[in-house]
Amino acid sequence: MTSKVWLAGLISTLVLTGCMSHSSSSASGIEFAENFPKQGASLPYDVLRADLLDGKTGQPFEVRNGGFGSAMTAHPSIRNQFYALTDRGPNANYTGDYGKGKTFPVASYTPRIGLFEVSESGQITLLESILLKRPDGQLISGLPNTSALGGTGETPYHANGQPVLMDDSKAYNGQSNPIKLDDYGLDGEGLVALKDGTFWVSDEYGPHMVHYDASGVEIGRINAFQADSRNTFYLPTVFQHRRANRGMEGLAISPDEQTLVGIMQSTMRNPDKAAQKGDLTRIVTVNLQTGKTEQYLYRQEKNQNSNSEIAALTESQFLVIERDGSFLLGGPKKANPKAQKQVYRIDLNTATPLSSVALSGSITRDGSHGLLIDGLTLEQYAQQQGWAALAEKGIKPVSKVLVVDMVKEVAYPHDKMEGLWIIDDHHLGVLNDDDFATWSTKGKLEQKYLNDTTVDSNQLYIIKTDLLSE
Repeated sequence: MTSKVWLAGLISTLVLTGCMSHSSSSASGIEFAENFPKQGASLPYDVLRADLLDGKTGQPFEVRNGGFGSAMTAHPSIRNQFYALTDRGPNANYTGDYGKGKTFPVASYTPRIGLFEVSESGQITLLESILLKRPDGQLISGLPNTSALGGTGETPYHANGQPVLMDDSKAYNGQSNPIKLDDYGLDGEGLVALKDGTFWVSDEYGPHMVHYDASGVEIGRINAFQADSRNTFYLPTVFQHRRANRGMEGLAISPDEQTLVGIMQSTMRNPDKAAQKGDLTRIVTVNLQTGKTEQYLYRQEKNQNSNSEIAALTESQFLVIERDGSFLLGGPKKANPKAQKQVYRIDLNTATPLSSVALSGSITRDGSHGLLIDGLTLEQYAQQQGWAALAEKGIKPVSKVLVVDMVKEVAYPHDKMEGLWIIDDHHLGVLNDDDFATWSTKGKLEQKYLNDTTVDSNQLYIIKTDLLSE
């Protein structure tokens, strides 16, 4: 009770805090950032459906659209605009007659990119929604991929517990009317916007990196599956071992727009489920001219943590979100005053490029699992022997410097911190994923609350800090 009172008092203090000031704001065109409310501002939303009954209260609740917090990135040329990405749509864990999977209360949902503008008064307006499409112009879905593209056996269900079928008007038949999967389905989590108007999106399924034109039509693809004829280039095969629901959570592009940089959310299942419980996650770079890839390691602050975004500062320096899944104020879970919602600056030049590691009797390279040390994957070796032992083998992770602690900065109440918007060297936008304002307990959908009364929403915060190293 005492901690809740203290946290509530801190939030009240932040609400009353005066606006930020910056001597060069008039010349730099970032008045919107200087004047932005310290407590943040909500993105607009509409309601996808409001006929479902809350699993806890038994009352109707809203599934909101919303959901634009899976990633964000700056508009390449307009200072007060940003793009934000949805994931596969509202969903929740569910086990039905056809096995473990997800319930999709809006199974026809199309993942999309939103273009938003921030006014000088701090109001946020949705200017455009770009629906993502296949190369032939058909809308994609957020439904899972097949096993050939890394699908983990998630069965999609409707909110009523019935499976999502190729033709829902007919009965299930394994041959003529099977469960509907979608190899173009995307669970988008990373986003970059290029100067030519196109976008790259990374996701939690394959993982895939997909190139879309300005209207949302797919024009290129990169993943780790050699048999996928859609690919322009390929990721290292080791990325086939991503942990379910923790794929390529962040995506950036170098300032010269020549290199994509993706970061995995958590330790991969390489080679097995036990290995995913560590604190090692991977960063991969892809040269868009040659397809050459490189990998680097990132050491998380605790096991099974989440890296939810990466954004480029320079050719080698990037900002990375590292967070846990707790709520500062409680909401669906117990309140956690030690919730971790942090932004770090990393430098790839301080890490060991994995391609440069010399092979030996101890260090070998496997076609599926990447570098092995004494027969162990890097995930296993770091977990069992420690990072010091890894360093003795000549393998070091990227350096990390804490830039922003959002709990200390704004009493950040959300569980998911997933979007970064680099406005300039001194202003950073941070956005949460509100999960379409939905939650689930034991497979039953409900409204997602941050505390006893506040429904979660996409909330933008703008933080004033020095982003670049000295």
